[in-house]
Amino acid sequence: MFSWLKRFWEVRTRDPQPASSPVIIPRSEHPVSRNSISDNAVKVMYRLKDAGFEAYLVGGGVRDLLLGREPKDFDVATNATPEKVKELFRNCRLIGRRFRLAHVYFRGEIIEVATFRGHHGDGGNGEGETRNGMVVRDNVYGTLEEDAVRRDFTINALYYNIKDYSIVDYTGGLDDLQNGLLRLIGDTRQRYREDPVRMLRAVRFAAKLGFRLENETETALTELGELLADVPPARLFDEMLKMFLSGQAVATFELMRHYNQFGILFPQTESSLEREEQGFPITFLLRAMENTDRRIAENKPVTPAFLFAAILWEPVRQMAEELRAEGMSKLQSLQVAGDRVLEKQRKNISVPRRFTLQMREIWSMQERLTQRFGKRAYRTLNHPRFRAGYDFLLLRADSGEVDRELSDWWTRFQEVDEQQREKMLAELSPPQRKSSRRRRRPRKRPSVRTSSDT
Repeated sequence: MFSWLKRFWEVRTRDPQPASSPVIIPRSEHPVSRNSISDNAVKVMYRLKDAGFEAYLVGGGVRDLLLGREPKDFDVATNATPEKVKELFRNCRLIGRRFRLAHVYFRGEIIEVATFRGHHGDGGNGEGETRNGMVVRDNVYGTLEEDAVRRDFTINALYYNIKDYSIVDYTGGLDDLQNGLLRLIGDTRQRYREDPVRMLRAVRFAAKLGFRLENETETALTELGELLADVPPARLFDEMLKMFLSGQAVATFELMRHYNQFGILFPQTESSLEREEQGFPITFLLRAMENTDRRIAENKPVTPAFLFAAILWEPVRQMAEELRAEGMSKLQSLQVAGDRVLEKQRKNISVPRRFTLQMREIWSMQERLTQRFGKRAYRTLNHPRFRAGYDFLLLRADSGEVDRELSDWWTRFQEVDEQQREKMLAELSPPQRKSSRRRRRPRKRPSVRTSSDT
């Protein structure tokens, strides 16, 4: 762990605090500087403070700064209500039904401001639950301490106070940060039931930070996995983007399978992986995850359509084979299989139509890429979805699903000039097409009558 935290722990051990008191690290004993915080987040906190409100940087931003990482975003917590925040900032919009939030808009950045949350049952009509205990409305406001214990994990309940630049810890987050431990705050089963998505967040943070799950946090997660079925499919799609597009897709995928979350959310894929014994489907998925992580590390664009096309490819491929065995053409079988798999998947995770259209094209492109004769190769090369389909083919070749000759041919076809392309096409053996003309039976020659016939 970092030296500042070790030094602080030595001091704290000599001078223990009462259990009910927060741990407060003064600015002189921690590394978080205003210079490492977004200028816009600092502006928001100062304006809240100057208006007489409390203002803290909270959550992943504080956690990442203490770990020496660069935060992805900066969130602010305050005792000002969302309506008061909106009065202070003209560039503010209130969002959310489950919990009301204020978004303060700056050029290229949004600072999220949340009012301190209170305990359920403290009065008011801001709370609501399903019969399974899932909280669907949580607009109960409270104090800083109440807000801390309402957060999900201890390492996400650390506060940077803009008033004196100290770090405030009510839940033992600094202990867990030092020990690389991910611990859910409060009664783990109750907290998972309140919001089953916390089970996905546990896996995501474990993969992202390389932390291990605290025993009770892990045990309850394993036991209550089926509660994910209660989460709206559209919300689960958003969570999948966070899980797989954060630069740790491989580790996330492996942890999701370990805790059976992948099978709950992608049952068709999990079932197809269990049926397939040749090895390439799981290799293909890992290659797709590795490719996603690499592109994110290189700051290259990543489309959810490509990743979801990879995740659902094996059930599509297997169903297409079954349809071909029934007499359907190769291209049509892929199209029909894609439609059926996506329809079933909607019950678990609802992929927006703008992405499913791209996914269908990527799948169909796999058959088009095998048809290289005549003008077909040029039509395929000029298809808007060629690049995505070609990249998909490369992953299939790398995993051993298809012959590398096909992917190598398309790689070279893109690189050479027009004359070389014509030569490559001429070297291909065209398929032997059966004549569609019906063979006419030879006309029967008229018989010659002889005298013996009369």
